[in-house]
Amino acid sequence: MEGNPRSNGKRLFAAAVVGATATMAGKRLIARLTRGRFGDAEEYNAAKVRVSGPITRDAGRPSPLSGPGGTTADDVVEQIEAADEDEDVEALVVELNTPGGEVLPSDDIRRAAADFDGPTLAYATDTCASGGYWIASGCDELWARDASLVGSIGVVGSRPNAAGLADKLGISYEQFTAGEYKDAGVPLREIEEDEREYLQGIIDGYYEQFVETVSEGRDMDPEAIRETEARVYLGSDAAEIGLVDELGTEDDVEDRLEALIGAEPEVREFTPERGIAERLGIGAERVAYAAGSGVASVFASEGGDVDVELR
Repeated sequence: MEGNPRSNGKRLFAAAVVGATATMAGKRLIARLTRGRFGDAEEYNAAKVRVSGPITRDAGRPSPLSGPGGTTADDVVEQIEAADEDEDVEALVVELNTPGGEVLPSDDIRRAAADFDGPTLAYATDTCASGGYWIASGCDELWARDASLVGSIGVVGSRPNAAGLADKLGISYEQFTAGEYKDAGVPLREIEEDEREYLQGIIDGYYEQFVETVSEGRDMDPEAIRETEARVYLGSDAAEIGLVDELGTEDDVEDRLEALIGAEPEVREFTPERGIAERLGIGAERVAYAAGSGVASVFASEGGDVDVELR
């Protein structure tokens, strides 16, 4: 039995409206997720890259919690190099909001900033600590807010000590190695004093390298850097002791850019290259999380190596 022609027409019209709405929403979603580094035709003469959150080597896809553009050294270095190769870019702003992270990834970003052909400004927003400060030392100038947290020029190494737990569980440790210190720091047994000295020597070596890097990049006395004892300072205090060049807002940084390049700055943010599948995947994960699916994060370390970070 055929339905009422008028009712059928209403249903068809409603379906068409829903279909058109879904199509437009889908196009907007795809456009938002696939908007790349060169997604619009605006003119620009300066580039900005962000270093946000812990600095790691991991180039895996960011989680829905961190969102796209999470800080991995390879991504940031790629962005800086792309900006350096762009003929329209005359200056670079490295925006820092990070508590620090791994040593070599931080140094990779610093080197990329130091190699940039043009003026470079580091701008500390909330936090520019440890590995973030290591990166900033590769820029021509460091700007911060009055209440930014800046400094923490130090190195930390850590190892879990599960020897007591192993004893309680009746677990014994036996490993065959060649080389006296090959298994130094293994968590299933107590650390020997000579091993502690050996591992502390590695940390001390990283610290001396940190001091030297900051001293050269910031033109500071090494002893003045050591005297900070890895303290973190408010931006205003950091400026007083020379850890920061100038205090100001993002507008002030742009005014400084104008003075450096002799033109009104048009700043373009450079973001990681991601394929359509990865962008859509990130979008789907975000939607799932927002709908209440939740996210489980598991952090694990392999072997008995000591974890060394700038934080």
